[in-house]
Amino acid sequence: MTTENEDKVPQQQGEPSTDAPAPAPRSGGYSSERSGGYSSDRGGHSGPPRRPRRPNSKDRFAQRRKVDQFAIDGIRDVDYKDFNRLKRYLSDRGKIEPRRKTGLSAFHQRSLTTAIKRARFMALLPYVTGQSR
Repeated sequence: MTTENEDKVPQQQGEPSTDAPAPAPRSGGYSSERSGGYSSDRGGHSGPPRRPRRPNSKDRFAQRRKVDQFAIDGIRDVDYKDFNRLKRYLSDRGKIEPRRKTGLSAFHQRSLTTAIKRARFMALLPYVTGQSR
């Protein structure tokens, strides 16, 4: 007469248990297929699927493409002494506006930044605005 305890062979340490089901195989790497909504396994985007755009819809609040004002005016070198022009590219708190807001080319944005910093150093432009709490 055998009991249940005698039928079971003691497991050695380090061997996987046969009682648990095997883990599901994982697909590794980047999947080139994109499905609409939620992506799995650290995917790129999350959230509900985007609605397709209507082909003939007019965007009511579409913004106009910004243009490089220095290129239009034919200005190659931005002058630090022209502080009235430089003030346009400062926020109300005195920060230099980013290129996506100004619409300048990369070359003119770098020149503008240098000119604003020179004008600040020469006290033609403020580092911060005079607003207090």
